[in-house]
Amino acid sequence: MLDLTKLNPGEIVLIGCAFCVLLTLHFTIQLLSQHLFYWKNPKEQKAIIIIILMAPIYAAVSFVGLLDFRGSKVFFMSLESIKECYEALVIAKFMALMYSFLNISISKNIVPDEIKGREIHHSFPMTLFQPHTVRLDHRVLRLLKLWTWQFVIIRPVLSLLMIVLQLLGLYISPISWTFTIILNVSVSLALYSLVVFYHVFAKELEPHKPLAKFLCIKGIVFFCFWQGIVLEILVAMGVIRSRHSWLKVELIEEGIQNVLVCLEMVVFSVLQQYAYSVQPYSGDVGKWKVKKND
Repeated sequence: MLDLTKLNPGEIVLIGCAFCVLLTLHFTIQLLSQHLFYWKNPKEQKAIIIIILMAPIYAAVSFVGLLDFRGSKVFFMSLESIKECYEALVIAKFMALMYSFLNISISKNIVPDEIKGREIHHSFPMTLFQPHTVRLDHRVLRLLKLWTWQFVIIRPVLSLLMIVLQLLGLYISPISWTFTIILNVSVSLALYSLVVFYHVFAKELEPHKPLAKFLCIKGIVFFCFWQGIVLEILVAMGVIRSRHSWLKVELIEEGIQNVLVCLEMVVFSVLQQYAYSVQPYSGDVGKWKVKKND
């Protein structure tokens, strides 16, 4: 029997985070096995499986960061790159899932007649590059898909460049700021295309709980990004500081971020049970298909 009284605080935190990772894996594998058992729609369910694996991947990567708490900057940058590259893939798969729900196929030039001609109203700053109002057609749908997939390409390319430049000692502040601006523009464009798509097809997508599905993805990204900003501010204010000369405050910041991610992924893995429920593909699949066609 494990005696917690003989463990130091660091070991207790590590065990707690390991338990959180196992819980996240439990809930994810449970949902994953349900989809595999009711394998009714491979195109949609393949996308769902990739999406729901986001939580355990984030949790596992964060836990690895805790195992090597005093790792190098390149090590932590590599871990963050894994999470962010997978995030890019998930965003693209989410768009593909929405297209599948609406029976849209860009590659096969299939766009249902009932959704052609709908108006899309762009907002600033997109109106600098696009007309304020455009009519929905195959070209516009292809453009929305392109806006999503550009992030899938840009994110891993920049991640690789960041790691190489860091190893060469050339990852200076101006380059860092340039990459940050490019990435923020890229992810904003990808998320904008998802929001536009949701607003145009909110009624048709309603039976599929698209908002809950999107919030599960955005929630993971939101918490990871903004809590990282808050931690940086707390470090700058001196609220978070190192009490040992051998321990850099940046490592403490990374450690807190990784602990929080491990905890949060348990919550999101539970929420995914509702958002990406297997019900449409299980016993009620016939009823759901009728509703979808209506």
